[in-house]
Amino acid sequence: MPRPKRICPAGEVFHVLNRGVARLDFCEKVEDYDAFMRVVEETWEVVPLPIFAMVLMANHWHFVVRPDNDTQVSEFFRRLTLTHTMRWPPPYETPATAHPYPRPFPSFPAEPDDHFLTL
Repeated sequence: MPRPKRICPAGEVFHVLNRGVARLDFCEKVEDYDAFMRVVEETWEVVPLPIFAMVLMANHWHFVVRPDNDTQVSEFFRRLTLTHTMRWPPPYETPATAHPYPRPFPSFPAEPDDHFLTL
């Protein structure tokens, strides 16, 4: 049974994140960070999701975004995680079936109070 469709209404601000499987690092070298940022840029060219902020750490990332339409968050992060996954295994000699993410990306609406400023 497929999981329920993600609802991210246009104009709302969302906190989107994901962590490496078993908290493994998927960025170990400067080149890994650069490669991830290239994937972000390529994804943004196809799905120009408004990004307020982002942070990339060794084993996870966070984005604060505001979509222009109801499907943009899903489209952007599906493409981002899929592309990153396809490019991730070769440098680390992991099996082709290895996946850096344990689950689909979580997304949460940002509350219009101090939560947004904290993000």
